[in-house]
Amino acid sequence: MAQEVFDADFCAERLKALGDPHRLRIVNALRYGELTVGDIAELLEAEVVNVSHHLKIMKYASLVEVRREGRFMYYKLHDDLQCTKGKGTRFLDLGCCRLEVPDHR
Repeated sequence: MAQEVFDADFCAERLKALGDPHRLRIVNALRYGELTVGDIAELLEAEVVNVSHHLKIMKYASLVEVRREGRFMYYKLHDDLQCTKGKGTRFLDLGCCRLEVPDHR
């Protein structure tokens, strides 16, 4: 039987990237689909430059993916982050552990 390899460094980088309230709010916003930096900034009532900074950190930690459409950059949760739904809760599977987020906006 093949055993999955636990990559502590990769897991620690992801958890460290999530260790900021602004980034957790971004994760919460992106659970519902892809958004532009401007959309996220508006939802969080934050400056675009600050949101962009947090998204860069999250991209480096493989938490978000980005695609360009014209002059707009669209962000979404990384494809390997499985977002499953339980009773009134969503779970974000980081591969090494699971983040539980209440299911309300």
